Amino acid sequence: MAVVSDYATYIAGLPRVLAGAAALFRDAEGRVLLVEPSYREGWTLPGGTIESDAGETPRQAARRETLEEIGLDVEPGPLLAVDWVPGPGRPPIVSYVYDGGVLSGEQFRAIRLQEEELISWKLVERAELPTYLLGALGPRVLHALDALADGGGPVELENGRPPR
Repeated sequence: MAVVSDYATYIAGLPRVLAGAAALFRDAEGRVLLVEPSYREGWTLPGGTIESDAGETPRQAARRETLEEIGLDVEPGPLLAVDWVPGPGRPPIVSYVYDGGVLSGEQFRAIRLQEEELISWKLVERAELPTYLLGALGPRVLHALDALADGGGPVELENGRPPR
């Protein structure tokens, strides 16, 4: 049994990272769906923490969080971006952004906000995104939109920017 104990001690001593996943939804005009959280400033994409301790994957988290936050059960499309985001007073966050697709008018009418966490939602033009999305999130979403447009696959980011 000493091997298991040693392994558990080894695992407990490893560095930690946090992980989150979000879905990038658009309307037919290409505007991006943003949600306004009640617990912090700025707007964000529908998404949240990956419950990795429960075995949840990033893709599963994006779908679950979308259902919880806006009431839509949408299978995420391709991965658009992975962002490594360091921050003061917390471990780094690895953020996954998936293509949520283009929502229909019926889907937009079906949005029901999670009242405990969200105040409102809106559709925002690409040029206006940096006004609403604070920190690394603005550049992350812009790079995800570029990855979607060029079809080149997911983009690797560090704090919202491609690594040097």
